[in-house]
Amino acid sequence: MTNTVAHTAFNQSELGRALIDRLDEAAQYSEPGPGVTRLFCSQAHRQVLPLIGRWMEQAGLTPQLDAAGNLVGRCPKAQAGEKTFIMGSHQDSVIEGGKYDGMLGVALPLLALEALKREDVTLPFGVEVVAFGDEEGVRFPTTLVGSKALAGSVTPDQLEAQDAEGISLREALIAFGCTPEDIPATAREPANTLGFLEVHIEQGPILEQRDHAVGIVTALTGIERHKVTLSGKAGHAGTTPMNMRHDALVGAAEMVLAIDSVLQNTDELVGVVGRLDVHPNAVNVIPAQVTFTIELRSPKATIRQQGRDVVTAALTEVATRRGLALNIENTYSADAVACADWMMTALEQACTQVSQPAERMFSGAGHDGLAMQALTDIGMLFVRCKDGLSHHPDEAITAEDGEAATRVIMAFLQQLKHP
Repeated sequence: MTNTVAHTAFNQSELGRALIDRLDEAAQYSEPGPGVTRLFCSQAHRQVLPLIGRWMEQAGLTPQLDAAGNLVGRCPKAQAGEKTFIMGSHQDSVIEGGKYDGMLGVALPLLALEALKREDVTLPFGVEVVAFGDEEGVRFPTTLVGSKALAGSVTPDQLEAQDAEGISLREALIAFGCTPEDIPATAREPANTLGFLEVHIEQGPILEQRDHAVGIVTALTGIERHKVTLSGKAGHAGTTPMNMRHDALVGAAEMVLAIDSVLQNTDELVGVVGRLDVHPNAVNVIPAQVTFTIELRSPKATIRQQGRDVVTAALTEVATRRGLALNIENTYSADAVACADWMMTALEQACTQVSQPAERMFSGAGHDGLAMQALTDIGMLFVRCKDGLSHHPDEAITAEDGEAATRVIMAFLQQLKHP
């Protein structure tokens, strides 16, 4: 490869400012309200694609929307079928999220590739950058649809998952201009894939504590999600005696506290009851049914299983004591996965090359690598975020840290050698 710096190269401060400007522009494609709300196959998703497509073209890639709602940019070598290294992250957000979760991992590698292009650097392998359509799993009760498509692990039942309006994922993809029946054909060949790397904000406080711009991820946490349906009996709120009620909401409230107690008292286990729906949700009617979600996370599968068993026993006890019907449905499960040693080493070498201290660290959040590890080796670079805050409108990074991370990726790509 060549490494001749042309007069059009970005200088040492332009990359960080350009990155922040791009992320600010992408954040405009959102539903109204605080922060960024951009759900899978939504109007905001549709509107942001031309912007990402322009970034891809500026980086020398050709953008294409695939059957699973991913926007994929490929360089000529990748299009020709040469061995390819994949980078990327998700474009979707949580409700009222921030500018950087997900979209940073789309904009930053594209900016790094554009900078290398300006410096007349030619990489000896193909490159793909993917803006995954769905990672958060907010609109549909499934997650990682985009990365699972590349890994070849999307199942027919996932396509039948429905959103709150009763629209199935299959229907949403068709309305978005995709062809769900072609999803199996989007799976990449493992032998032709060199690896997958994602850049992401840390979503935690460790890098701030270390005063480091970036960190190298060792593994991604295991995650499981459950849908709990608690059924009681509706009745008049003024005429039904208190001791004769089967109030699903009171039972659910007790269950939420029981779940919190388990989480508070179990090391290496975290979780949340993140969504709760009440029916009939009327001011003067005893709640007949409550549906809520439970998410459990731990780097150790045995701890998650033990926590799940204790939670299930506690919920069963509450339901029995209050005369309520209980149904618990597992909607998602993914074990923890390790990042490849060779990629962690390559990232460390890249950090050293651009004078950035970087230590290894565990990810307490799940990412697209959970699905991509079924296809290829994975790696991840964390970028410091203010106060460790994520999934919030005040989520923030600095231009200086964005600059540092972009330089790391540029160095990583230039010295990348697959084992």
